[in-house]
Amino acid sequence: MKKQRIIALIKMELKKLVREPANLFLMILFPAVLTLTFGFAFNDPELGMSFNFMVPGLFAYACIFIIMTIAQTFTDDRAEGLLKRMSTTPMTSGEFMGSHIISNMLIATLQVLIVFILSIIMGFDPNTDLGGVILAFLIIALLSLSSVGLGLITASISKNPGTATGLSFIFILPQMFFGTFIPITSTTRLIAMFLPSYYVTDALTSIFNGDSLLSANILIDFAFVSIVSTIIVIIGIQLFKKFGNK
Repeated sequence: MKKQRIIALIKMELKKLVREPANLFLMILFPAVLTLTFGFAFNDPELGMSFNFMVPGLFAYACIFIIMTIAQTFTDDRAEGLLKRMSTTPMTSGEFMGSHIISNMLIATLQVLIVFILSIIMGFDPNTDLGGVILAFLIIALLSLSSVGLGLITASISKNPGTATGLSFIFILPQMFFGTFIPITSTTRLIAMFLPSYYVTDALTSIFNGDSLLSANILIDFAFVSIVSTIIVIIGIQLFKKFGNK
């Protein structure tokens, strides 16, 4: 029964995506538009820029934007009384949170797949094998876990979806500017070292450059993202349980 309830909730969340054009654009079409825009704008040797260099950051860039959609979704559910209605059913808060985590990780994986396919079409040439691609997707899944946690934290302190949208950029912008495709300097590295997206982009860059999948750099990045993402999602769940349904 527990498994069936989680599956039912996952289906409900995915159906919401299809029925809401704005969410559909943000979650599915946005990565495609992002990839095409940067591909055409920056894939020009005369500008001294390399699309291959930018693609790992595009993966992370697309993934961190689910912070906003998650925050909006939870505040919407709260405003519509869905969370209170669920408290009167056999469904536990763990099942509800678990379904959101799984559904959003699936969406994030689909986003990255879109970016990956379009990047290949536009000339991206990853110097790795199937194992490297699988590891890259696993690392992105961990970043999506972090994004779910940050979305829950945002929803916990937001009174409505509009507030959630604004506050979510507190977590989105630093990761966007200091942890994706924007070059890091010795000064900004001090900020970037505290951001999950920085380690994700660093690991993906190493993977797609052909480094050994067991290299110290990739393993350290993987360990950092795993630990930090787990901590963030636990904090997000606990805060939302305490404050998010009020």
